[in-house]
Amino acid sequence: MEKDELTYAIIGCAMKVHNTMGPGFQEVIYQRCLAIELARANLNYQREQSQTVYYDSIEVGKRRADFIVEDKVVVELKAVVKLEDAHLAQAKNYTVAYDFPKGLLINFGSKSMEYKLMFNPKYQDQK
Repeated sequence: MEKDELTYAIIGCAMKVHNTMGPGFQEVIYQRCLAIELARANLNYQREQSQTVYYDSIEVGKRRADFIVEDKVVVELKAVVKLEDAHLAQAKNYTVAYDFPKGLLINFGSKSMEYKLMFNPKYQDQK
């Protein structure tokens, strides 16, 4: 799993939040804390940026990822004891829907912070 400087910085911010707060809070609390750390790291971000979802070229709804960082990485947060396949699928779908090469799924709910790096298959052959 290859990490670039940006994903490494985001994960570092998330680890600082988890080390300070620990598990047990609602997702929105971690979202607010991560926003503080991203700002301290001088990373540009947007919270809950809306993205239109299409089915067969027809708009069927909107989704909101927790963070878009530096207009390059979509970040989805969870605060659950154990990540499940549905969480992974959601983060992967956001990565594809927002059309970014990489996404991050970060879970603050377990004893140790978990993260998964997501890859958009559209960019898989590009370096």
